[in-house]
Amino acid sequence: MPVRRVASGAAGISDGTVASDVGTSDGPAAEETGTPGGPADAVAGASERNRARVRAWAELLRLPALFTVPGDALAGAAALTRRPDHRTLLAIGSSCCLYEAGMVLNDWADRAEDAADRPHRPLPSGRVSPAAAFTAACAFTAAGLALAARAGRPALTIAAPLAVTVWSYDLALKHTPAGPFAMAAARGLDLFLGAAATGGRARPALPSAALLATHTLAVTTLSRQETREGTPTAALAALATTGALTWLVRRRPTPGPPPNRRSPDGQVHGHRGRPEPGSAPRSPAPLTAALAATYATTTARSYLHASLNPSPPLTQRAVGAGIRGTIPLQAALIARSGATTATATALLTAALAPVARRLARRVSIT
Repeated sequence: MPVRRVASGAAGISDGTVASDVGTSDGPAAEETGTPGGPADAVAGASERNRARVRAWAELLRLPALFTVPGDALAGAAALTRRPDHRTLLAIGSSCCLYEAGMVLNDWADRAEDAADRPHRPLPSGRVSPAAAFTAACAFTAAGLALAARAGRPALTIAAPLAVTVWSYDLALKHTPAGPFAMAAARGLDLFLGAAATGGRARPALPSAALLATHTLAVTTLSRQETREGTPTAALAALATTGALTWLVRRRPTPGPPPNRRSPDGQVHGHRGRPEPGSAPRSPAPLTAALAATYATTTARSYLHASLNPSPPLTQRAVGAGIRGTIPLQAALIARSGATTATATALLTAALAPVARRLARRVSIT
């Protein structure tokens, strides 16, 4: 939305009777009644400019999409059947920073293309300068790596390639066949980041990361048709992916530790024979099924509409639904882990969805 500029003193000039009865624009009466040109008008104009600036950055950062990020780290921690702790929170902070770095860098790299296809975006409309956007992307990246370092070396070893993947996608890979795979890898690495920060290892989180990356691959492939008339293929592929993931996520993963890693009572043990913190004998299947169904209903209808009419508006709506669908998918992955805190963490993650949906009514998610 273009910046609304305030014409200083315009109302006073257009109506001479007001000026003569009330006083000049810089007189005492103007200060008392707030006519244009007085201090009250200056304050209102500054407030309007601040609101416009905040809105521009909210659009650039795509704030509704940020609510899809915390679930990555939480799903990574749940894959280890670990309770989220302060290191998990650091991983969430790191993920949010790296995600926003990617969002800003994406618009910075596409500013010429957006000038033709999306002139209302913050950079081509002039509401945010390219220099400010690039500086913000660098700052977000540095902050994300610093937070990962605070979470420990295992987290940093995941965050570093994640940052490289984000920058590589935006600056080099986005418009190549490797683009969707790079984005899928970034989402998978983000889940690994939560696992590495919380438990010091990421391998047990591989099944969850693969499912989440597959969803991201389908949404990113579909998003390549956002600004042009496309074909039904990408939307149909996303719809089929949703069906497959909905079925797969309802099945609890069975990594199965070696026999010598189980105690006589059947409890799963971690390294050196210690029980994994937060381990539980079974998954909360009803909650997992409900969240998987929520994921399907969030995305499937929009995918179907985009497949029947692959126009830019319906494709953008489908991409937005796919992004929002990430949240119930994450919640379902958490719920199926079987950790003692899985139910509470899954419900907390799922509660982010209505917040994102409400904010998306004011700020575009795509």
